[in-house]
Amino acid sequence: MKRISLLIILSGLTVAAMAQNAGLNLWYNKPAGKVWEAALPIGNGRLAAMVYGNPENECIKLNEATVWSGGPNRNDSETSLDALAEVRKLIFEGKNKEAALLATQKIKSNRINGMQFQPVGDLNLQFPGHDQFTNYRRELDLESAVATTTYTVNGTQFKREIFASIPDQVMVMRLTANKPASLSFTASMFSTQRASVSTKGKDELILSGITGDKDGVKSQIKFQSLVKFKTEGGKVSSSDSTATVSGANTVTIYISIATNFVSYKDVSANEKTRAETYLDKALTKSYDQLLTAHIAAYQKYFNRVKLNLGTTDSVKNPADIRVRDFATGNDPQLVSLYFQFGRYLLISSSQPGGQPANLQAIWNDKQNPPWGSKYTININTEMNYWPAEETNLAEMHEPLVQMVKELSVTGQATAKTMYGAGGWVAHHNTDLWRITGPVDGVFSGMWPSGGAWLSRHLWDKYLYSGDKEYLRSVYPALKGAAQFYLDFLIEEPEHKWLVISPSLSPENGPAAYHGVSIDAGVTMDNQLAFELFSNVINAAKILNTDNEFAEKLAAARKRLPPMQIGQYSQLQEWLHDLDSPNDKNRHVSHLFGLYPGNQISPYRTPELLDAARTSLIYRSDVSTGWSMGWKVNLWARLLDGNHAYKLIKNQLTPVGLNKGGANNGGGTYPDLFDAHPPFQIDGNFGCTAGIAEMLLQSHDGAINLLPALPDAWPTGTVSGLRALGGFEIVDMKWKDGKLIMVQIKSAIGGNCRLRTPNTLKMQGLKVATGNNPNPFYQVEPTPAPIISDKAQLHTVQLKDTQLYDFETQAGKTYTLVN
Repeated sequence: MKRISLLIILSGLTVAAMAQNAGLNLWYNKPAGKVWEAALPIGNGRLAAMVYGNPENECIKLNEATVWSGGPNRNDSETSLDALAEVRKLIFEGKNKEAALLATQKIKSNRINGMQFQPVGDLNLQFPGHDQFTNYRRELDLESAVATTTYTVNGTQFKREIFASIPDQVMVMRLTANKPASLSFTASMFSTQRASVSTKGKDELILSGITGDKDGVKSQIKFQSLVKFKTEGGKVSSSDSTATVSGANTVTIYISIATNFVSYKDVSANEKTRAETYLDKALTKSYDQLLTAHIAAYQKYFNRVKLNLGTTDSVKNPADIRVRDFATGNDPQLVSLYFQFGRYLLISSSQPGGQPANLQAIWNDKQNPPWGSKYTININTEMNYWPAEETNLAEMHEPLVQMVKELSVTGQATAKTMYGAGGWVAHHNTDLWRITGPVDGVFSGMWPSGGAWLSRHLWDKYLYSGDKEYLRSVYPALKGAAQFYLDFLIEEPEHKWLVISPSLSPENGPAAYHGVSIDAGVTMDNQLAFELFSNVINAAKILNTDNEFAEKLAAARKRLPPMQIGQYSQLQEWLHDLDSPNDKNRHVSHLFGLYPGNQISPYRTPELLDAARTSLIYRSDVSTGWSMGWKVNLWARLLDGNHAYKLIKNQLTPVGLNKGGANNGGGTYPDLFDAHPPFQIDGNFGCTAGIAEMLLQSHDGAINLLPALPDAWPTGTVSGLRALGGFEIVDMKWKDGKLIMVQIKSAIGGNCRLRTPNTLKMQGLKVATGNNPNPFYQVEPTPAPIISDKAQLHTVQLKDTQLYDFETQAGKTYTLVN
């Protein structure tokens, strides 16, 4: 009887484990074939691969984070300063077309438009006779970060597992079969780079190459990839460029890749020595040791956050079918999967000490990828890191912080050379070499506010941790970004406001300008300047430094243009009332103050909230994939969970099926990658952040629990989300839309102010009044908007909430119940 009971218990545990695993598993019943966007991504922040899972001809497409074209370079325009005053004069005279022409000739005169992130190459494994297979399954387990392919050929079951190890800095692939001597294949390598393939001994392939030249910049990046085969049983042989495994029981493949890159100004490393060192260290360990270390290092990050929005039978279907069916049925487990997939991608593409995630994170198969797969810093790069702090992946934020520090150095020469200003500047794109001059034409490139947007990540990271030593380390970069704005601001003639000129609202222009975007005092720039000045003023106060500089910033901040509500009741995108209700541009830059900024609030600025909501409705829901991700966050900040969920449904639609707006066609590829189209990673990260924002917000003076919960998620649990001021939601449960329990841990102490959808109880809990005394929850008052006489505003109806305060001590956890 005891034996039977034990078997039942073990069986139950196995079923429970399988159910949990199924919920966090991307699985498919067919190979990727030749479709890159159907392959499965793995990565360790530096190395990455797309795994196709093809039985007969397995393809592993390889990337390394520093394989970029070109070499150290600058793209500043040396004629910019001479034309700056005239360009500004033309803009203020309303001659924007002439200003754009002059800016094209003088400010955007350098033809270097940024280097490209490029692939290493392919590892191909050919298995004769494996074209006829049954019982096929491939999957990516988000809990272990292991991709697995299984299938049967002539009664023999084959299995392939592959992962990218963070601690051992190699990729490892394990091939097994349930019958001895069943593994026979030929391995080869291919690259679109200037590369050669050779062999070492009988069991090692070597791919050596150099990346491409671009815009007259000669490549200085050399790379080498080593592929080593270790077998149990059977034998390995090689030719000049291939390796052949015959009759093996088990095969372990080690993949090591390295480049000569040291930093954006140093390419003096030896790529061969590096690759050999990584490989030799890995070869001293067994497969099980490598796998155990890999899973432990990965789960250190991934396991911090759990999300359960409900279960459905949909887990029995492949991921691509679930995406196909999502719009017509409620599949909350797919939303949880997509949320965790975004966290998986950030862990896999952005590790401390490495490069930040670029436009395609770390996965790219093209020599000439869309937009160079660069760092587009007028939203896309920033969007990549929206989930970092809130979803408990603060370490993944570090590569971006380091890049901003580096840009604050390279951008000093650009600020001085091009604009005669102090501090540092970056425009709308950068790359591995940390260029800071304009990229592409003036329609998108004449935007000197990239440094300001990036700098908010430095301050945001401090607000989550309260680490003053960290703040001290990034303060020079924050100050430099503010110094540039302080020097670059100019008085406009109509209202005597201080404005950024020349500039533009990213990648958009008013219809009245007939294809011209260049302007002065656009709303996003004003919001960025207001926020940057406020952050630096507060940072200087915390660090007890630069009082005089802070006073200058405060004086300039008072003269910035306030936000304006135009004739269509919209939040104006430009200094003048030029918006069109028919403008469906994918960018909604003037809503930066709503998200990720905190200048527009349901509780503090109802008129601006309504105007922002009106603007968002005019723009429409259908758009590119990354824009949908942004709009999920915007609707969450508007406290409209059902509309935010509608955008999630739009995003989780097979690519090409979204119709109805300019730049439409966004959605999701079979492997859950986001589609602009083509593939861009930012939509994945943006939607992950948006789902978190629907459950938790802390930007508006309080920790707001379930602020935008949609009707589709009436019951659920979440744990591990972080809030400003060192607070963490250890556990939160809700049922029928009401909180039933929340546990909050305080890392640094201080007052905890909660906004909740229903009443809660706890000893010491009191109704909150006045401003939150916690210094991490101080919000700068937003200047009153200027409202057009033609605007017709109404107050957005907000749900009733409860507001509580309680004091916390560092390291303690507090439980509130319904």
